[in-house]
This record gives sequence, structure tokens and C-alpha cells, in this order.
Amino acid sequence: MKVGYVRVSTADQNEARQIEAMKTDGVEKIYMDKKSGKDFNRPEYQKMIASLHKGDILIIHSIDRLGRNYEEIIAEWRKITKEIEADIIVQDMPLLNTTQNKDLTGTLIADIVLQLLSYVAQRERENIRQRQKEGIAIAKSQGKYKGRSKKEINKDLFEETKRSWQMGEITKAQFAETIGVSRSTLYKLLEGDKDD
Repeated sequence: MKVGYVRVSTADQNEARQIEAMKTDGVEKIYMDKKSGKDFNRPEYQKMIASLHKGDILIIHSIDRLGRNYEEIIAEWRKITKEIEADIIVQDMPLLNTTQNKDLTGTLIADIVLQLLSYVAQRERENIRQRQKEGIAIAKSQGKYKGRSKKEINKDLFEETKRSWQMGEITKAQFAETIGVSRSTLYKLLEGDKDD
């Protein structure tokens, strides 16, 4: 069975292009995660891995769909190809097609290319993070970077809800939810309220 996995990691990426390419390749079932995450707890990815069987073919658009760093990519590749014994086709890198060249030389070439591309993918992510940090530092030095804007809190609602909380009518979690902030933000607001 041909299975596809699509991950759209940022708001500006469009999954339609990836899905269309997979349909062209005859994919029968497509799993898609839209959220980005630093860990590998993507629900659709986990379902896809659980559904793979020996002889299945996983089609992904790019090698970075398997992980966010070199180690993750290599570990996931090995899990799929060695433990599950499924094949992988990477659409934007035809050399990484495990359905072809199953001899020793073909496997060696695919392993070398995989390791090189995984390394390059990790370096690119590190470079992006570094450029982002540098950009923020420059913007701060020029007074252009202010960080995230403060959330406006309705003072009347805050005071009314605070009284309910102090009287034991509601919990802190309910307090935070009522005024529309996280619990950690509520703690900061209460600390700031003590200082006033």
C-alpha cells in the first residue's frame, strides 16, 4: 500500500501542492499534520507509523518531514526501512528511493545521501535560528523590536473575578479562563497587583 505523509510546519506553507504530487504518485492514504512541534508527538505521523507494514511504501515530499534534526531523521528512516521493512520515496530527492537499487551499492549510496541531506537540513535550521537571533538583536539595538505586545486586561473584570477567587467561589484556573489569560500570566498579574 502507498501511504503519504504531509507536514506543514508554518502558516505560509501550502499542503495542496504536496497532496497533489502524492495523488499523482498513486498514494492511497494521506496523513497530514498542520502543527509544528519541536518533538515528534505529531498525531497523524504516529498514526501513519502505526499503520505501516512490511512492503508498504511511504511517500514524503522532503527528507525533513521525518524529523527536525539529523538524529531524528536517521532514526525514523531506520525504523521505517529496517524495523518495519517498508520502503520510502522522497519526492524531491529521487536518489532516496528505497524501492529501487536494493543491491549493496544502491543501499550504500542511499545511506550516504540520506546522512548528507539530514546533516544539511539540520544545518539549515540552525542557520535560520541564528539569523533570527541576529535580526532580533539588531532590531533591539535600533529600538525597533519590542517583543510580544502586552495583553490588555479588563480591570473591572479582573477585580470582580479576583474577589470571587478570594472568596473561594472559583479556582485559579477558572479565574484565568474568565479573564482570558494563562495561569502563568495570572500569577504574574497577581504578583504585580501586590506591588501596587
